[in-house]
Amino acid sequence: MSREYPFDEAATARAVVDASGVLVEWNAGAERLLGHRAADVVGRPALDLLADGQRTGPGAPRGDRWDGVLTLRRRDGGEEHVWLLAHRVRAAGGGPDRWLVVTPLDADGPRPPGDPLDHVGLLDSPCAIAIYDDRLRLRRMNTGMAEILGLAEEQARGLRAPELTGRPQSREFERHLLRVLTTGLATDVRTYVPVGNERTYAWLARMAPVTDAKGRVRGVSVAAHDFTDQYAARERLQLVNEASVRIGTTLDVTATAQELADICVPALADFISVDLLDPPEHGDSPAGAPAAPVTLRRTAHRSVHADSPEAVVAPGRVDVYPSPSPQAAALLAGHTIVASVSTGDLEEWLSWDRARAERIKEYGIHTSMSVPIQARGTTLGVAVLTRFRNPEGFTPDDILLAEEITARAAVCIDNARRYSRERETAIALQRSLLPRSLPRTAALEAASRYLPAARSGVGGDWFDVIPLSGMRVAMVVGDVVGHGIQASATMGRLRTAVRTLADIDLAPDELLTHLDDLVVRLSEEAGTEGGSGEVGATCLYAVYDPVARRCTLARAGHPSPVVMPPGGSPREVVLPAGPPLGLGGLPFESAEIELAEGTVLALYTDGLIETRERDADAGLALLREALARDAGSLEETCDRVLRSLLPPGGVADDVALLLARTQGLPSTRVATWDIPADPALVAAVRKQVVEQLEVWRLTEASFTAELVVSELVTNAIRYGNHPIRLRLIHDATTLICEVSDTSHTAPHLRRAKTFDEGGRGLLLVAQLTQRWGSRHTADGKTIWAEISLLDEG
Repeated sequence: MSREYPFDEAATARAVVDASGVLVEWNAGAERLLGHRAADVVGRPALDLLADGQRTGPGAPRGDRWDGVLTLRRRDGGEEHVWLLAHRVRAAGGGPDRWLVVTPLDADGPRPPGDPLDHVGLLDSPCAIAIYDDRLRLRRMNTGMAEILGLAEEQARGLRAPELTGRPQSREFERHLLRVLTTGLATDVRTYVPVGNERTYAWLARMAPVTDAKGRVRGVSVAAHDFTDQYAARERLQLVNEASVRIGTTLDVTATAQELADICVPALADFISVDLLDPPEHGDSPAGAPAAPVTLRRTAHRSVHADSPEAVVAPGRVDVYPSPSPQAAALLAGHTIVASVSTGDLEEWLSWDRARAERIKEYGIHTSMSVPIQARGTTLGVAVLTRFRNPEGFTPDDILLAEEITARAAVCIDNARRYSRERETAIALQRSLLPRSLPRTAALEAASRYLPAARSGVGGDWFDVIPLSGMRVAMVVGDVVGHGIQASATMGRLRTAVRTLADIDLAPDELLTHLDDLVVRLSEEAGTEGGSGEVGATCLYAVYDPVARRCTLARAGHPSPVVMPPGGSPREVVLPAGPPLGLGGLPFESAEIELAEGTVLALYTDGLIETRERDADAGLALLREALARDAGSLEETCDRVLRSLLPPGGVADDVALLLARTQGLPSTRVATWDIPADPALVAAVRKQVVEQLEVWRLTEASFTAELVVSELVTNAIRYGNHPIRLRLIHDATTLICEVSDTSHTAPHLRRAKTFDEGGRGLLLVAQLTQRWGSRHTADGKTIWAEISLLDEG
């Protein structure tokens, strides 16, 4: 022994017994007491050391500590009546428990005359006092300390601090004792030790050296003050503060309920279940108090055991709770209800459910507390907290704490539900403004996808496919700056404007110019109405002609499309950039490219290729790679693109994707004539049209076609500029007649009314055809009319 290590291992008989009753440790003190060497007894059953009359032993203790007198066998065959103190030692990693068995040897021992430890005058203090000698073995203690330890002084004398409690915290306590013994300096120590049961006591221990007449340190005195109540109050306050930080980190109902469960276990309960009422349909708030039986959905639970084996209902499952149940009772009463096995009301509550009653017996659940989850006058559900490892029942302070934490969680759950309801409304509005289905045209096959942002909600991304005259098709993708209802509303106005402008067959650059003017006006209106005054958008507009197999495109600050020709590699289409919509006064330019039949054109918004983890160039490379893998159908290609480019947890910005595969019209379905500038030759033109219809086997449409061609060609000869060209296009269900000239002035741009003095020819055309109109071209204009072949048949 030395001053730095004053412990005498032979002064205390100490042994450790594992969960199966086998001795795993045996110290020098135990050998001194019974004579058995460690090599002879370690690995053998502890019952072998009992005298013949006690071979059955006292059995495994139920609590965490046991003490009593047993008769043990010495090595020489004699018997020894020994007082033993046993502590349960819990394994740190969750393994089987062990038992530490100790008894002091020569507790009194020879004392020098005038031993200062015999004259410490604090033993009558109301504080808990203990005196340790220079080997840090307990020499004396007063009544207060004896009550705390649950041991008489004559039994505990000679034991070290870890042997008195068997707790890991006692080793840290003993290190403080050693520091005082070696330095001679007093110190104050806060320690939290569960003594005698599972309840943790908080102590403020004043450790001071005990010196003799010559000033030599001969021991250490400990005066312990119990501040458990103050400690518990501080822990409750800390738990409330922690709940305010950890609960409500997301606007997700399930995640918030799980955060509530995680806070309460193990600080407040050993198991908690959070069950919520399903919100009514159509997003309304629950009305009034629920009535029994109550239908609840298990949203979250948590246990001190892994995988929560105490739970009867899995998360996400629905269960019905009758009025005697803890869940329904608290909801119907509107306040917290506590039940326990000792009072009998817990078993009465669970008499309706055999499975839950069996779990109570299996895990020793003795107390239950049901707390309604209420926010803003609405009942959302109930949290049920139970205890089985903690032997203490729920105190009034525990009830107040549970209600405080649950109230905070209730507001967060209600906020999450409101957010979910608003987000669903916004998504419904957004989807209602987008096309429900893409039109089927002979020019192209199309597929699309729209994904709202995971957190910021819906935005202003949109797409559309618009049939135009002459079997042409317009494709548009746009993105309004911002998110939420306002962005969706702006998107709806822009989409309507694009359809209106497309209906008058504006060229892509002209259409974007008109759209830019509209966005400028919307910005002015937003500023006048007290808004930010800033409305911005990007747009890509493309027109594909299946007859010429050419596509004209223009963009306003939007990403360029990607084109993949049949049998080729995907590449980005080089287009003039064009300013974003809303700047005003800046020009837009178009570009024309030739597309072979079967070419796939990909139009998208920037949310597809740009994320927080990568830039646009990296996203564009991923898009080309995804398009390069042939999937057979555009629907499969859309899914593959989204899987390749978007993270599984959701996107930060909403995404719109439009894929189109071009289809060409065979030359045999198109007939073209150059018309001489002679009205007398109109009859010959009609004859050529009839002959072509006979080739196409469309003789039923000959009469209507003759009248329409005659009127359009005659108007072109009289009012247009030469050259004049007539073109017939035969679609599966439509015959299209087009007359083009180099004049930019149409003879009539509207349908003739009954009392109009002019325009009778066009009125006749309007009555004979399903659709007619005019469009401007780079060289002039084209008047067109569509004759339905289905009606003729």
